[in-house]
Amino acid sequence: MADEQKKILPIDYTSRDFESIRNDLLEIAERLYPDSFQDFSEASFGSLMVDAVSYIGDQLSFYLDYNVNESFLDTSYQFNNILRHGRVLGYKYTGRPSTYGMAALYILVPASQTGLGPDDKYLPILERGAQFTSQSGLNFSLLHNIDFSDPRFPVVVARVNDTTGAPTFFAVKAYGGVVSGIMTTERVSCGNFEKFKKLTLSTPNISEVISVFDTEGNEYYEVDYLAQDMVFKEVSNKNFKNDNVPSILKPYLVSRKFVVNKNGSSTTLQFGSGQQGASDVVANPQSVAMESFGKTYTTALTFDPTRLSNNKSLGIVPQNTTLIVTLRATNPTNSNLAVGELTNVVSSALQFKDRSILSNDVINQMQSSLEVSNEEPITGDVTNPNSAEVKQRIFDTFPTQNRAVTQADYENLTYRMPAKFGSIKRVSAQRDPDSQKRNLNLYVLSEDSFGKLIKTNSTIKNNLKKWLNEYRMINDTIDILDPYIINLGINFSIKTITGADKFTTLNRCVTKLSNFYESGFFIGESMTISDIYQQLKNVRGVLDVVNVNIVTKTGANYSGAEIQINKNLSPDGEQLLCPKNAIFEIKFPSVDIKGKVR
Repeated sequence: MADEQKKILPIDYTSRDFESIRNDLLEIAERLYPDSFQDFSEASFGSLMVDAVSYIGDQLSFYLDYNVNESFLDTSYQFNNILRHGRVLGYKYTGRPSTYGMAALYILVPASQTGLGPDDKYLPILERGAQFTSQSGLNFSLLHNIDFSDPRFPVVVARVNDTTGAPTFFAVKAYGGVVSGIMTTERVSCGNFEKFKKLTLSTPNISEVISVFDTEGNEYYEVDYLAQDMVFKEVSNKNFKNDNVPSILKPYLVSRKFVVNKNGSSTTLQFGSGQQGASDVVANPQSVAMESFGKTYTTALTFDPTRLSNNKSLGIVPQNTTLIVTLRATNPTNSNLAVGELTNVVSSALQFKDRSILSNDVINQMQSSLEVSNEEPITGDVTNPNSAEVKQRIFDTFPTQNRAVTQADYENLTYRMPAKFGSIKRVSAQRDPDSQKRNLNLYVLSEDSFGKLIKTNSTIKNNLKKWLNEYRMINDTIDILDPYIINLGINFSIKTITGADKFTTLNRCVTKLSNFYESGFFIGESMTISDIYQQLKNVRGVLDVVNVNIVTKTGANYSGAEIQINKNLSPDGEQLLCPKNAIFEIKFPSVDIKGKVR
């Protein structure tokens, strides 16, 4: 009985780290095995075994905690695991965002025989997909065809005959939308049939998968989910001259489809489970007609055509072929540009009404004369959302359910706008207090090339308008507006402990506050002054924080919007209240955050 009771060990299950496990093992050994193990010095064999068991216990405890934390969205830490949780709840990660803007394009066109204007035969159409680069080497692509014969474009005399003074060339100025990134093609080999095949593309930072064809000429369509059978296809409008509509949308029943999953900088195409040639991919029309007792089917004049693809295969999987994927990859770093930075034409293609009657030398001269410039900033979002921001977007995605009803729904849908349409850095949806109807004010902001807040350009706003129109309530009206950017500065004074270097301590304080406000504010978010006191008190070398003052920053490098600090403080003085149509920003932390030692 004594031996059996001796082996009952008092285990402390709260001990999980190396030191606590080691101390428990030594205590057990000293209490229960005093005659067997007596030497536990650092060089002894007994100490080696205790350390080894403690090390293994610490490792097991760590990975147990890690796996449990990563199993839940609110405690998950790894970015890829957060995205997996998000996909389950309907969130679709858009990847690195694109930036949009307008570019001014100039081209020389030979004069007509009368010299009163450009020769109509030589007025070209610049094809979409033309490539441009900035002074820093960033790539941009033209979104749409540009017809230089449009009478709205200005025309000026560019060159004249030295002898007669008659015009020889006219310069035509046109405008076109550009998007960051470069068009490229990737070929992906597909082996034997595999259900729910996943193909990872090697091109990094893909913003848009434009088209997917196999070598047999079959086209695969991108869908939101594999159970989706219907897509809308853009078809050229033959009646364009009469109704001025370049293309029309037509519903198209597809059996070859894929979904795009983005994980960090990589992009994966996932297909369904149907095998080419199988009978269940597209159903027999007889089997989907109205059923009747005693017969396999009953002839009906009408039936739902979508039942033709009502099957469990979820689309045909490519096999033993090569996929030709046309895509657009955005720049790996900041894609925002200041005014006048888009200057180089890399490649372009010109169309003419009848090229056979034109001079090739003149066309080559026109091709080389093409110039590009941006008269307004090309902006969007230069930083990917961090783990905390992605979590919040996931939490907002699940109740949204692909429709916009509440304020959070509109904000979530704005952040979820596909990267190929541009990106919004900050958004706030608010009910218009002056409207008697369901009018909403949607305040949006973007970032410039230095990561500072800037007004969103008209191109991204138009894309956002079209995007929200698919989800909004039918009786909701939305005004997309620019909030005021209020630049703030922080002045503080501290006392240092005896012997601490004052200059080093001040630098630590400025760095601490710069890191604390690095993620910035949201629209309408107030500044908590007590947070500044708390951050400064935690800096090594600080004895006490004497005073903190918030000031507005104005001047050439700032937005110009001001706020009266004293009138916008909370009654207890702990918060600086922000108007709902404004946002706070500490634009230049190294200059706007100043301190002194008393």
